Amino acid sequence: MVDIPANLREVKARLANAAERSGRNPDEVELVVVTKTWPAETVREVLEAGHGLFGENQLQEAAAKIPQLPSSARWHFIGHLQRNKARKVLELFEAVHSVHSLRLASALDRLACELGVEPRVYLQVNAAEEASKGGFGEAELREAIGELSRLKHLRVAGLMSIPPVVESPEAARTSFRTLRRLRDELQECSGEALPGLSMGMSHDFEVAVEEGATIVRVGSAVFGPRVAKPGTRAQERR
Repeated sequence: MVDIPANLREVKARLANAAERSGRNPDEVELVVVTKTWPAETVREVLEAGHGLFGENQLQEAAAKIPQLPSSARWHFIGHLQRNKARKVLELFEAVHSVHSLRLASALDRLACELGVEPRVYLQVNAAEEASKGGFGEAELREAIGELSRLKHLRVAGLMSIPPVVESPEAARTSFRTLRRLRDELQECSGEALPGLSMGMSHDFEVAVEEGATIVRVGSAVFGPRVAKPGTRAQERR
């Protein structure tokens, strides 16, 4: 049987150690516990252990799960976001980690104005230009950053990435370093503050923290391996 509170303590200790190794304050790094496929009663164990920040990447699952849990829980949307689902996402989530285009950002800005909210958003970067992933290319983001910074109802917190699949956590370091350098470059050329770096998951979050992550998305390291639904393959990287 998985001891979720013990796993949570271990993840937080590893996060703190990684921050300290790189000369950072552990309080600078937020932990988003990814609850994909886990029922509300399992998520409640994390809440009862004293942690209240969660991430979901499927809107339908989140819409069923969130009302079953205390309102003190905070939720970030971390999956691919379609514009026709954006209104509901803004109603349920305080932050969106996957703003992958200027068109989507503009739609979110309009909806945020209508709803009277100011969501925190991260701009998803696909630096490796992998066909299987969404996100801004580096050159595309350099061109769009001026327009993005003028959106009045979004708080652009920084950048997000999912690195290419690699065998070892250390092999992801280059991807994390590239995202940090791009963030620094964008801040310098645009004059806009982009303090956030959403990067790192269960298998590589310590390396991500060492390279400057301000928020990591960790699921299986807390809950244990996911069980695949019939006809699907389990995804255990988050």
